[in-house]
Amino acid sequence: MEMVPLPHWEFTIYLLLSIGIHLYSFYEVYLSSKEHEKELDYEFGLEKDPYFLGHRKDSMDFEWSFWTEWGRWPLIWLMLGHAVVSQLARIWFRKRRPCFLMVYGMVACWLVLGTKGLTVIFLNVFISYKVAEMKMHLVTWLSSIVMLLLFHVKSVENIQRGWYGSENEYHLLLFTLTVRCLYYTSFSLEYCSLKENETMDNSFSSMLVYVFYYPVFHNGPIMTYDEFSKQLQKQDDGCTGFDIYGLVLDVVRLLVWWWLAELMIHLMYMHAMFSSYHLLEEASFWTLGGLALAQVSFFYVKYLVLYGIPALLIRLDGMNPPALPRCVSTMYSFTRIWRSFDVGLHRFLVRYIYIPMGGSHCGFCGILLSTAFTFVFMCLWHGAHEYLWYWALLNWIGIITEQGLKKLLAVSTLKNRINQRLSPKLYRQIYAALASISTAFLIFTNLIFLGGEHVGKIYWNRVFVQGWPWVPLAIFGCLYCFSQIGIEWDTFHFPQYKGSFPLCSRSKLVKS
Repeated sequence: MEMVPLPHWEFTIYLLLSIGIHLYSFYEVYLSSKEHEKELDYEFGLEKDPYFLGHRKDSMDFEWSFWTEWGRWPLIWLMLGHAVVSQLARIWFRKRRPCFLMVYGMVACWLVLGTKGLTVIFLNVFISYKVAEMKMHLVTWLSSIVMLLLFHVKSVENIQRGWYGSENEYHLLLFTLTVRCLYYTSFSLEYCSLKENETMDNSFSSMLVYVFYYPVFHNGPIMTYDEFSKQLQKQDDGCTGFDIYGLVLDVVRLLVWWWLAELMIHLMYMHAMFSSYHLLEEASFWTLGGLALAQVSFFYVKYLVLYGIPALLIRLDGMNPPALPRCVSTMYSFTRIWRSFDVGLHRFLVRYIYIPMGGSHCGFCGILLSTAFTFVFMCLWHGAHEYLWYWALLNWIGIITEQGLKKLLAVSTLKNRINQRLSPKLYRQIYAALASISTAFLIFTNLIFLGGEHVGKIYWNRVFVQGWPWVPLAIFGCLYCFSQIGIEWDTFHFPQYKGSFPLCSRSKLVKS
């Protein structure tokens, strides 16, 4: 049954309710943050910041604090240096421009990670290339996973820590190695897929251009080699300029997103409260819900900034970066969030794991197996911590449940009965109600990813044990409004998200 649009008055009501729920729950978190400010400051050391009207700053989100510190110096200046070198090479050395980008990436890597850091990355790339020459996908994958796991061996960690004078320098190496793993794996798998009559010109040098492309060097976003090489070749074949107005607008957007992220951690101490378990156990249900919304919203805004800066430089280079994350408040299914939050990572997983393992073309069993292998790799890539396995398992169950329901509703007999007995409006209401349940568990899995399994246990106990049945019903009611907004957004504004595969449509992958 085709989805019907909501009447304007009904859509307006859902929109106002959604905005009101966000604002009120955030206000409750703000009140709780100020109430426990001294306690949180004593326990976690909130930072004083004169630029936000004297509000203290919650710096407990390691990733944001880490990248903003490195962003002040030297990474932002090295990014600007890349833009200058790239544009000058485009004007004077068009055919040699990839070589300039490769050399600049190596020099920038040496400046921030030192000779040893550059050597380790180069060694991993060289090993991956030599393994790829065997033209065996399984061996290539095994070598990449072994090198990935070596980063987390205690003795290796201790050696690498000894190379640097601070933990932040070591963590920058770790971040870089983890992201580079996807890049040299992508190249190697593409190399393995070459047919006998196909060749890659200057193969190893092409690999180095790809791996050392600096805007995405330390933290992504992910661009597969197939996507990167085609775009680089295309934009180097002709002279393309850039839109000054669009550039200024993108910079303004980045500043707004950065300011919004900073405002959130100055007014709401959600990361510190997530680390204080007794406060979570005593918080009101509105505060608890507000903390969950604040966590996932901050994660979204954070990656708008962290991926927005590289995306800006990629566009300056004449290429199209992966789309930026979509607003999590409009997400209402496991399938959609995996497709549209980290688009580059999603393409990597689909192209190199999901489809080669069979995907949906091998039936429901193929979906089960392909999705399971995808999440196993995701756990290994993120560090294989215990809480990640819980997070991956719940995401796997969520996607499989959604796909199982789709398969069930696709049965012609059941489909005909639904079309005969349900009006389009009632069908949409039932769809949104089911989506609200999916959204609730989607947020729950993200809380485990962001806060660990202990935070997940606290939320489960508070909401589904202590608060049963009225608190879950109230949550589903709030999320019903969010789901209606998301359905309207997807169906009538971005219909490309309506694919039938759990991770991606094969036709979309071929087009990309």
